[in-house]
Amino acid sequence: MLPEEFPPEYILEAIDNMAPTDLQGKGSGSPKPKVILFDIGGVCVISPFQSILNYELRHSIPPGWINHSISRSAPSGFWHRLETGSIPMDAAFFAGFNRDLHNQSLWESFYRSHQQAKEHPSSSSSSGSNDPIPPIPQIDGEWLFHDMMEHARAPDPWMFPALQKLKEDGRFVVAALSNTVIWPEGHKWAEKDFFSDPLRQLFDVFISSAHVGLRKPDPRIYQLALEKVDEFARANADSERGKRGGWREGVRPEEIVFLDDIGENLKAARKVGFRTIKVGLGRAFEAVDELEGVTGLKLAGNHPRIAVKPDFSAAKEAKAKL
Repeated sequence: MLPEEFPPEYILEAIDNMAPTDLQGKGSGSPKPKVILFDIGGVCVISPFQSILNYELRHSIPPGWINHSISRSAPSGFWHRLETGSIPMDAAFFAGFNRDLHNQSLWESFYRSHQQAKEHPSSSSSSGSNDPIPPIPQIDGEWLFHDMMEHARAPDPWMFPALQKLKEDGRFVVAALSNTVIWPEGHKWAEKDFFSDPLRQLFDVFISSAHVGLRKPDPRIYQLALEKVDEFARANADSERGKRGGWREGVRPEEIVFLDDIGENLKAARKVGFRTIKVGLGRAFEAVDELEGVTGLKLAGNHPRIAVKPDFSAAKEAKAKL
């Protein structure tokens, strides 16, 4: 599986498949939102998907495989159990996560479907399905996990300024709904008070999957989010913010605008009545544009509107070493 087997357009298609396009409910009859509900990774901070893609390019792995192996291991996969706080982040987790990344049956189905898509992009033909399947890519799950989390600590240069401006304006309930992990005591990123982090303190309501025992796209976590923002709005209805935002009657599902980078999470939100905005990998400025249209506020910062591209240099370096 050499880098040249996966041309730029195929790689960019794989990125889009990580966050499929979602219906966004922009009808003219949509009410003014009261709540802007943010995902964190890939929205307010740099996407860990960028780390995944760079790893795949560096090691000549078909783009999309790692995300596929993680998502298809739900709901009992080690990644998913970590994000619901049901298992600790320890050696057993990393061993299990590594096994999830080396699931042979998932690899075979993934490889065949993607080879077919490359060879017959507009056909349902199964030609080539009997070709030998290469060995499953070897992935260092623990290294990859930490690299993903390292990437996801930096604020997104487009969305973070928008978040700050929304908070300063005050008329919207600013909330977060994030699939999270809890770092073990003694780790360099461990926190005595998870919610005291400067980023998390920007939010009026912060729902952390690892603390509530639910993760997106479980419908129950969206219902919990609705309950929490409604509770906050009613409790603060007589404040200056509450009066400006019209919070006295609480919050209905259609008065929530939810931003996420994963199509599966957006679709689940739509099912409970939320309006949604998809945040594309390396293109959060497009989502900021949509958010400006929804809120009527000027939210964009000064960062250049240039999409972040895959790190093709990683693939070139890998090829040079062959």
